[in-house]
Order: sequence, then C-alpha cells, then structure tokens
Amino acid sequence: MHHRLLPPDHAGALPVWPVAARALEAAPQAARDWAALVGFKAGAGELLPVPGAEGSLAGALLGLGGEEGGARGDAPMRSLLVGALAGLPAGDWRLAAQEGLDPALAAQAFLIGGYRFERYRKPQDGEGPRLVVPDGVDPDEAVAVAEAVALARDLINTPTNDMGPDGIEAAARALATEFGAEMRSVVGDDLLSQNFPMIHAVGRASAVAPRLIDLTWGASDAPKLTLVGKGVAFDTGGLDIKPASAMLLMKKDMGGAANVLALARLVMARRLGVRLRVLVPAVENSISGAAFRPGDVLRSRKGKTVEIGNTDAEGRLVLADALALADEEAPELLIDMATLTGAARVALGPDLPPFYTDDDAFAAALSEAASQVADPVWRLPLWSPYAGNLASKVADINNVTSDGFAGSITAALFLQGFVEQAKTWAHFDIYGWRPKAGPYGPVGGEAQAIRALHALVAAKYPSR
Repeated sequence: MHHRLLPPDHAGALPVWPVAARALEAAPQAARDWAALVGFKAGAGELLPVPGAEGSLAGALLGLGGEEGGARGDAPMRSLLVGALAGLPAGDWRLAAQEGLDPALAAQAFLIGGYRFERYRKPQDGEGPRLVVPDGVDPDEAVAVAEAVALARDLINTPTNDMGPDGIEAAARALATEFGAEMRSVVGDDLLSQNFPMIHAVGRASAVAPRLIDLTWGASDAPKLTLVGKGVAFDTGGLDIKPASAMLLMKKDMGGAANVLALARLVMARRLGVRLRVLVPAVENSISGAAFRPGDVLRSRKGKTVEIGNTDAEGRLVLADALALADEEAPELLIDMATLTGAARVALGPDLPPFYTDDDAFAAALSEAASQVADPVWRLPLWSPYAGNLASKVADINNVTSDGFAGSITAALFLQGFVEQAKTWAHFDIYGWRPKAGPYGPVGGEAQAIRALHALVAAKYPSR
C-alpha cells in the first residue's frame, strides 16, 4: 500500500477539515474564503487542498456531502469518504475534526481508498499521503482490514491467464503458509474418486484441471466457522455460451473465492476464536469435447441428482458439492459467497449484495454489523414455494427454473438443499466488482460483505 498510518503523537501533519455541504463553519476562515473563490461545494468525497502563505499547503477540505449527496448524516457511511484523502499530495495529514465520523472506519477508509492494481503497470514511485491515526483507533486492525480488502481486489482484478484454478490454489497456499494453516487440494480425476462429481463435471473441459481447495486453521475445539467460495476462474457459459459482451468481466466469476480468502485472511490476522475452514471449488467453465451438456444428469456428493437445464448455471453446481462436504461436520456457522446471478444485480444493483438465511437472529446481527461498518447487505427471502420451480422430470432437481423468475432466490433455494446439519447457514450473492470509481476505491474488483462478517464474527468469537 502506498498509504500508511502514523502514530497519534506524530507532529507536523497538515490538517484536513471534514465539512458538510452548506456547513463549512468547521473550517478556518481562510479555508472558507478559498472554497468560496474556487466554488467548492463540499460534495461527498470532494477534496480541496488549501494554499497557505507563499503558496505552501495549509491543509485540505474534505466534503462530506449533505442529505442529497447520499451520506444522510450517517457516521459510518460518511467515514468511507475519508478514502478520498488518497488523492492528497504526499506528506503527513491529520483529521482536524472527527464530529460525524467513525474514527476507526475513517482510518480503514484512508488505507482502502489508496488501493491501486499495479501488477501489469509500472508501480507508482514513492509513498502517497500518510494519515495520523485518530485517537483510540487500533492501527493494526485498520491495516488488517485494508490488506484483506486489497487481497480480494487483487485476486479479482488478475486476469484468468494468471488466475486460473491453479492460480487460485497458489493464492490459497500462500495465505496458508503466511498464517500457518493446513491446506490440501483435490485435483482432476481425484475429484471423482473422492466424491466431488459436480466440481469435476463443470471443470473437466478446461486445459487446467478442476480442484477443491481445503484450508483449515485454528484450535480443533473452537467453534467451527466454514467459508465456501465460488472459484469459477472464467465462465464462458459452457455449451450454453455467453455472448462476447457478457464474457468481458468473467475473470471476476471467482469473486466468491476471492472474498472468502480475504475474510479468512482477516480472521487469521486478528486471531479470532474459531476453527476456520475454507473450501473453494476452483474450476474454469470452458468448452471442449469433454464439456458437460444441457440435459445431462449429474450425481452430486450428497447423492441428489441434478438435471442440467443450462450450463451457464454452473456456480451452484460446484458450490453444492463443497457445501455438502462442509455440512458433514455440522459447523457452527457456514457461509458461502458467490458471484452467482444477474438477477441479484437487477434487484439490488452492484453495491448492495443480497444474503439468504433461515436464521433470523443471525440476519439481524449481520444487518446491525453491516450498518456499523458501512458494508451494506440486504436480506432477501428463502421463499420456499419457489423451490417447486426447480422440479425435474428425470432427476431430483434441475439447476435452473423454466420461467426465469426470482433467479437469485431460486439459486439460493437450490443451495439450501445441500445444507442440513450446519447450525447457521447464509448465502451471499455478491457482484464482486465496482463499476464506478469513488472515494473508497477505483473501478475493478471489490470486497463485499467481508467487513460486516468480520465485525459479526469478531464480536461473537473474539481473539483467544
């Protein structure tokens, strides 16, 4: 990261004055005069360096917006605007006021907002701006959160020629090595002998063998937290091939895997009191003579047979085998994350991922945590009457419905059928992509729901 935090007692940092629209009184008169001269409106995330004597910098104004700007006076959401400070000149800066902000989130946002994906470009020279950590903020936690978000973004942004199923495995192995976790991988035809037939079927057409990645960390007697992430490194749609325009972002179809690996990093870095398990079915849904076909009937790990109504609904197939494995040890909390359906984007857009669970207490706790850390999620219903729309005339279930309605809900219901023993299960249908640049980050891969989930898990299972 080009941006870093400085200790609270660091001297000589220039002030940043957070100001709301039409309420610049928090800033000194000279700064207000400059704002009026250049037409600064204090829009959400708007940044204005303020000159001092002889042209030197005297500080900067950070716009917090107003009611119409979407901030609505909400301290967590406004705190994310501190990410805009990544655009400041190199040097040392401090928040001159914290009213209306959450200091811990502001520190995180500063680091996260400075993210840049530089794997294929010449790196930026030197350091970016540095921020004095606000009083009472744990800088280690801020750095851990920012590093987790950066990991998710890096994995999603990396194209499939460097992030195929083997690349996803390499990333998981690097994470396991860093934190002393155990890891194994079931690859190729071993998936058949070890009873992961749907993972094998989806990935067998690719030149890179499909695999199931299995990482474990933590005390064996701790409550079991299991994370399952869809690792479709690229999705052509299979024989039900996507149009070219729909393939442009399919490097991000492993966004569920990227996000669970990032959440795992955060859990391990903060040493939370859980026995963590991460399962990632890593495949490429490709086309060759070995590709699975519409009309095929696949047998799952659970024994349930699945008729293939559409090969472009492959994510739920690989997740089903992984969820069945996870469920066998009855974890306390089982979370799956996947870039699963376009229907979720139609319903809620790119920034608001839906989640599904039949545990009302978990849903309420997650919604509260999401609000506290400004990591939005929205619960959608597991509307059981729709499960009948997945009926098949030749198998136990079809992987798609025939009417196309409620696609995100029916996908969640499909997955629910492979979970029986977990105390709490929740499914997240994420987008994993930021289509518009903002103070919190550039266009590209995005971490979604992992900060909310970390807050929830940390509160329930604090560090041992």
